[in-house]
Amino acid sequence: MTDQLVEAASSHAGSVAPNRSRNPAKSRTARKSRNAARPKVWATGLVAGAAWLAAAAYADFVPDADDFAYTQYFAVGLAAIGAALIVLSLCGPVTGLPLKGLRYWGPWLVVIPIGLFAWEAVTAKLELLPRPFFVPPQSLIEVYLDDWPKLGLSTVASLKLLAWGYGIGAAVGVTLGVAIGWWRTAGYWAHPVLRFIGPLPATAWLPVAFFLFPSSWSASVFLLALATGFPVTILTWSGIASVNKDYYDIARTLGASQRFLVLKVAIPAALPHVFVGLFMGLGTSFAVLVVAEMLGVKAGLGWYLQWAQGWAAYANMYAALIVMALMCSGLVTLLFKIRDHLLSWQKELVRW
Repeated sequence: MTDQLVEAASSHAGSVAPNRSRNPAKSRTARKSRNAARPKVWATGLVAGAAWLAAAAYADFVPDADDFAYTQYFAVGLAAIGAALIVLSLCGPVTGLPLKGLRYWGPWLVVIPIGLFAWEAVTAKLELLPRPFFVPPQSLIEVYLDDWPKLGLSTVASLKLLAWGYGIGAAVGVTLGVAIGWWRTAGYWAHPVLRFIGPLPATAWLPVAFFLFPSSWSASVFLLALATGFPVTILTWSGIASVNKDYYDIARTLGASQRFLVLKVAIPAALPHVFVGLFMGLGTSFAVLVVAEMLGVKAGLGWYLQWAQGWAAYANMYAALIVMALMCSGLVTLLFKIRDHLLSWQKELVRW
């Protein structure tokens, strides 16, 4: 019995021994693969961090040609961004963070501080560009820190006006486009009106709108809805009309009702065209928003732009333009996100 146990133990040891000899090799291979997969030091990030720090040093140590109150804030902001980039670049191999998004924008992170450096040099330091038309970057910081209540309220007012006008125009446009594309009677009555009124710019209705509506705000909502509704209607109509007829035949053979054909077949198949119309409507609504706020509404970014221009406050004007650009770009990005979510099979066809 003892001999049998010894033989069994020796045979088990013999079967395990080769595994022990293979484990170190496997571990070395795994270690190599982990080391290969581990991100390396981000060289572009180091260059970008150095560029931001150099711009900060230039803004802080070179004296201004005039008295600018927020030069120190500007330099500290640049230095903070530069230090963060250097830390992230060096900590990548240690923490294992891939920083894919940041690496993609690496060249831009190098170019932006160079542009800020040049802007600071020709305005605040050397005053090569005439004032007050050209302002240094620290003047924009002054506007954002000191005038943020008025600028914030103007942004909220613009967003509220845009939401009402664009929402009403998009809802009416999609409904009207589906009706025209699906029912011939609706197309018979609506098509001539669209051909007559649609090509007219929405801003051409300004005198009529401000006369007909009880307030300038409601008139502006009407103009925004008009600017949004026309492209949405045309593109939705085109999408409904271009749906493959086989879809309807297959659905009818399965007993689909008229309501099912419209809601479950026609509208989903026309969604790519609908979103093109929504994008076009959003672009035209931005233009009408600024014009309407400049001429009638007493709040909003368009009103703020006109107010800043009237007082020759060009720093406020540039600050409002930057906020407006961020707002418009953010809304388009949000619409693209919704589109990619609903039309996942077309996610890579159109990119923003």
